[in-house]
Amino acid sequence: MAQMLTNHLDPPMTCSSPALLKTFAVEKMQPEWHDWKWQFRNRITNLETLKEYICVTGEEEKAFQAAGKNLPFAITPYYIDLINPQDPNDPIRKTVIPRMAEFTTTAAEMVDPCGEDGKMVAPGLVHRYPDRVLFLVNETCSVYCRYCTRSRLVGSGKHEVDFSAAYEYLRNHSEIRDVLISGGDPLVMSDEKLEGIIKNLRAIPSIEIVRIGTKIPVVLPQRITDDLVNMLKKYHPFYMSIHFLHPDEITPEVEAACNKLADAGIPTFSQTVLLKGVNDDAPLMKTLMQKLLKIRVRPYYIYQCDPVQGTSHFRTSIDKGLEIMEHLRGHTTGYAIPTYVVDAPGGGGKIPVTPDYVVSREPGKTTLRNYKGEVYHYLEE
Repeated sequence: MAQMLTNHLDPPMTCSSPALLKTFAVEKMQPEWHDWKWQFRNRITNLETLKEYICVTGEEEKAFQAAGKNLPFAITPYYIDLINPQDPNDPIRKTVIPRMAEFTTTAAEMVDPCGEDGKMVAPGLVHRYPDRVLFLVNETCSVYCRYCTRSRLVGSGKHEVDFSAAYEYLRNHSEIRDVLISGGDPLVMSDEKLEGIIKNLRAIPSIEIVRIGTKIPVVLPQRITDDLVNMLKKYHPFYMSIHFLHPDEITPEVEAACNKLADAGIPTFSQTVLLKGVNDDAPLMKTLMQKLLKIRVRPYYIYQCDPVQGTSHFRTSIDKGLEIMEHLRGHTTGYAIPTYVVDAPGGGGKIPVTPDYVVSREPGKTTLRNYKGEVYHYLEE
């Protein structure tokens, strides 16, 4: 049963004059708008500043007053500019602005649903799978997603990374061939610090692949500079997983950033969390996947939302995820069809979940259905 820390309704907007809300119209015409460091320095991090740009609801205001118990709040000028300031149901808004529902917990929810802390072999280094590791190199993001799997550590000031111990572990475990650099978000680091990490990893002979997991190209596309890309491409094979949620995120700036990465020979893959009231709609999800292909990002995963504490309002049923997959397979190109996965609670790893296309099996014969529901027989002779 859900335990409520605070009862809440959805009070009306507290915005005296929407016409007087500030915009970034002037800033967008200035060179500083395209400077990722300016964007990062000018993130909105408190309720008072947020109310200058958005009509907040009473519930959102209460959530800010209860802040400090959950995730921090931060959003770049670029990303808040994508939000409809007068629509409390704007899909991007729901994912970044606190709501009182965050203070609801259920018995199924966990602090560390993916079991990362129990598999941490050195501070910051997680070894869950046989031949690959997760390297949590920082705890800072440019924008904090309210459903974050790592809400226990991001922005906490408590996450420790022992780079020397991590490199030593990797040198002593030659079975590890793949390192995923994540956080936080590693792309908030300077080029120099990030290159130092990648260079040290590349110096270990058994490591064949280096990847970065990030949302920066979506929420701060200005960060994908020529200097950054020229640095990354020195360390091929190099890959990037990018966290996309909604078609509204695919702007000309995001397209330019992703094309810059593709032109440098850096393959990019999308990871999308299925969220109630944000993207749990089959036509919308198909549009997102098709738009990703147009900017040369390969749809890779749709994640069932992890049972992180305070995220029950975001989670859909697995049936809803399967329904969406049914409306993708056969209805669009296979390149646009990601794998739907559940990251098994407790650290079991990613488990693919697919619609059941096998009608029956018997010796020498398998009966299958296609996306139209038509039945076919495959004879094993």
